[in-house]
Amino acid sequence: MDLIGQARTGTGKTLAFGTSLLHRITSLAENAPQPPTHGKPRALVVAPTRELALQVARDLSVAGARLKARVLTIYGGTGYDEQLDTLASGVDVVVGTPGRLLDLLNRRALDLTKIQVLVLDEADEMLDLGFLPDIERLLAATPKERQTLLFSATMPAPILTLARATLNRPVNIRAEGSDAKATVPDTKQYAYQAHNLDKPEIVARIAQGTNTTKTMVFCRTKRNAQRLTDELVDRGFPAAAIHGDLNQAARERALKKFRADTITILVATDVAARGIDITGVSHVINYECPDTANTYVHRIGRTGRAGHKGVSVTLVDWADTTRWKVIDKDLELDLPPLEETYSSSPHLFEDLDIPAGTRGKLPGAKRVERKERSDGDRLLERRSSDSGEGGQKRRPRRNSATEAAGDRPKVDAAVAAKPRKRRRRRAGVDVKDAPPASG
Repeated sequence: MDLIGQARTGTGKTLAFGTSLLHRITSLAENAPQPPTHGKPRALVVAPTRELALQVARDLSVAGARLKARVLTIYGGTGYDEQLDTLASGVDVVVGTPGRLLDLLNRRALDLTKIQVLVLDEADEMLDLGFLPDIERLLAATPKERQTLLFSATMPAPILTLARATLNRPVNIRAEGSDAKATVPDTKQYAYQAHNLDKPEIVARIAQGTNTTKTMVFCRTKRNAQRLTDELVDRGFPAAAIHGDLNQAARERALKKFRADTITILVATDVAARGIDITGVSHVINYECPDTANTYVHRIGRTGRAGHKGVSVTLVDWADTTRWKVIDKDLELDLPPLEETYSSSPHLFEDLDIPAGTRGKLPGAKRVERKERSDGDRLLERRSSDSGEGGQKRRPRRNSATEAAGDRPKVDAAVAAKPRKRRRRRAGVDVKDAPPASG
């Protein structure tokens, strides 16, 4: 029986389908006349982002440790060798992103003919127009008698209709009442009308609030995410960025540091808005107004998870006021009208428990060294320190009028006293060797 599961963010959807998936493939193996020895995966989980795929695979590995379930994560941005070797040695569960899964499927390194359970995590994103052709190809490569499970916090009506047409007599289960709001009630939500130039100062002051532990800041573009991260680092805050311009190793390193409390501010694009579960995130800041209501739900769902309290702050530009009103109406947030807010506004300090006198730069703090620089940046800096700002050794400019006599190259006296003969040439031939001109 196929299933469509919908629940608010942070309520344990991964655990719900993970335990069911592991139980199914384990019970089928025990009831079989002989345990499967083909080594081909029997369960497939498809996720929209690499970070979510890694998180799901880690959770399944922990849950299936006693069952000796072999879990493999397949995603782009990394080499093929390790993934190919693991597939050749045999796996039970594959968790991956659509692009790399199709790549290995086309190489015939990934065999999906033994799949018994297929899970689409964040299914509304998976069935979006951009992913739909890839998902259809993956579905076509699996047996028709498989069980398909779709899970997401948001399920728009068009996507729900498309899912029902794709699945086999699916059952729709929603983990709350039909009148429940999409956002988590334990998350206190604020929205302010802020000027773009004052936003870094506002973020820096919120990060110093009395109840602030970890903060996730979401930006629309990769450029804005990196620019804000650099600004916060210059102000003395331990911050890192996650966006599409960073390689996979840098993105994983930033998430690892954020989980380990090495950094307390993570600035990200929507690549980290879905499914990422990080303990202790007290505040989520929408640096710019989200494009849609679903994006807003997933962003602020990074806090207030598993029964914990959380705070979300949305900074709305004047040009985005209409967009924010649509989001407020669609989600029935019933928030107060947008109030013009600056980093010095008293109501900002009062709402977010910011101590009086807090400034946007850590007092007396040494600026945090940016450790997330690429190898190319380090190489350029090393060259610059050795040979000048431009990375190449500069030759001193010589000026005969101003050059000191002691700096001029020494010339032999006999050579210097010998007069220099000038050679006269006509049409590239010395005058003395040229034939005499005719009449």
